Amino acid sequence: MLLYFFLLVAQADETKIVKYQSQTEIDFEAIDILGEMVKPQGSIIMERSNAKFNPLIELRTDWNPEMIQSVGHIK
Repeated sequence: MLLYFFLLVAQADETKIVKYQSQTEIDFEAIDILGEMVKPQGSIIMERSNAKFNPLIELRTDWNPEMIQSVGHIK
């Protein structure tokens, strides 16, 4: 147990406080980059075709039975 206590005290002494600058300034003007611009080979597809899916929901155009039934509920 005494050894455990000494290890804890030793770890507490080793902790260092790190203090960072409040502001960092990087100068990009001093850097010159030399190189060659490379374009992709081949043609570019300008338009995408729309994806075609089977309709998952069937749209109803006839609501007469439900309308007649709702009038019956109101009376």
